[in-house]
Amino acid sequence: MDKNYFLAFDLGASSGRAILGALKDNRLELTEIHRFKNQMSRIHDHYYWNIFNLFEALKAGLKKCVNEHGIQPLSFGIDTWGVDYSLVTGNGQLSGLPYAYRDHRTDNMMDEFFRSLPENETYKLSGIQFLQFNTLFQLFSSVLNNDPALKIAEGMLFTPDTLNYLFTGVQKNEYTIASTSQLLKPGKAEWETRLFKAAGIPEKLTRDIVEPGTVLGLALPEIDEQTGCGELTCVAVASHDTASAVVSVPAEGENWAFLSSGTWSLLGIESPVPLVSEKTLEMNFTNEGGAEGTTRFLKNIMGMWLIQECKRVWDDEKEISWQEIVDLSQLAEPFKCFINPDDAGFLNPGNMPRAIQEYCRKTNQPVPESKGEIARCIYDSLVLKYKYTIRQIESVTGNRIEKLHIIGGGANNEMLNQLTANALGIPVVAGPTEATAIGNIMMQAMAMGFVGSLNEIREVVRTSFDVKTYSPSPKLDWEKAFAAFEELV
Repeated sequence: MDKNYFLAFDLGASSGRAILGALKDNRLELTEIHRFKNQMSRIHDHYYWNIFNLFEALKAGLKKCVNEHGIQPLSFGIDTWGVDYSLVTGNGQLSGLPYAYRDHRTDNMMDEFFRSLPENETYKLSGIQFLQFNTLFQLFSSVLNNDPALKIAEGMLFTPDTLNYLFTGVQKNEYTIASTSQLLKPGKAEWETRLFKAAGIPEKLTRDIVEPGTVLGLALPEIDEQTGCGELTCVAVASHDTASAVVSVPAEGENWAFLSSGTWSLLGIESPVPLVSEKTLEMNFTNEGGAEGTTRFLKNIMGMWLIQECKRVWDDEKEISWQEIVDLSQLAEPFKCFINPDDAGFLNPGNMPRAIQEYCRKTNQPVPESKGEIARCIYDSLVLKYKYTIRQIESVTGNRIEKLHIIGGGANNEMLNQLTANALGIPVVAGPTEATAIGNIMMQAMAMGFVGSLNEIREVVRTSFDVKTYSPSPKLDWEKAFAAFEELV
């Protein structure tokens, strides 16, 4: 049997990749074809994504696949981070560069919006965690500020929808990415018009919502001219990167949780129904769309962004490797100080080490001075936030979490994995690290008829990729540390 090839474009907030998947006899092999940087552009004190540069980078990856590797895939799919979007004019043009979610124009927008619709009613209608950069509040900011781009817009496409449109000319909103917007009904691929009305957002912006695994159509002839791709099918995969990552969790049975660990830490469970209540509102949990009608009940936690931003600042002085940061943190005193990873001051502070020091100073804790102390503060705080969140999930569901699956790039951090197992007191299974690309590829395979269900996808993942299990071996008093952390947050 010949191999069947699928091309995944996996875009993160700092980089993107083109990953080729080869599926044969229910085993999947991955090859990285192309890697490129992505970063926000700061223009007149606003932050934007250069969507056209991203489009060119994806075409470059497709061209490499065809010309350098000699492979014409059966299909391609695109996944990205959530909430951000492009506006499209009546003649099919983008009205400008899309804002980046870390732009400060949404500062204080949630409180402003709650004057139109109370917080508890907004949560009841959407089931989505309150974050100031949710699409709802981004669009509300544009309404209040009379944004000219919004005035000329006739449509809205989320980031992967936008790139699919540039490739195919088809304008659709894929369900999992749309569910991050706080504009859908909980657990349903339906727009909640009451939220549009409360924010003053034109309902004409909406497009038909399609389920993950939907074939959108063929790449345009101009794409073939530029890349030599031939007749190539575009699949709307689970196009929110976390949704794709969860597709590839190699779990069996029940009572497991997932942690998609990257720039953000997405910690939660896969639920058959949305979990929307006064309790989940108080805890600020989100209910995002998943594959096969599932709901990703989870908490968005500021993740490796904290250490990534520290490294960026430290590199300006003298370049330091990730392993050096881990080694220095292991030498530092544990539990010296903690931060709440989700404090608004860490969203985009410019100088993360200084922001962490200032937080500790304000909360009357010892101030971390060295790189190792700052890194250890971050790692301890993240692990304790995971413990805090797991206990919240258990209190909502009434079920004890018996295993945590860590997927994504953060699964490579062995120290953090072991600390997590120690703090939670349950086994931690790390891997696969390329979870998002795998989920992207396997949703394409399902759309093209090579696998039939989410369970079959996970069986392929289990037989194709090695994982590492970390058993709890606590040598520190994690409960005492947790009590201090819990009081802080």
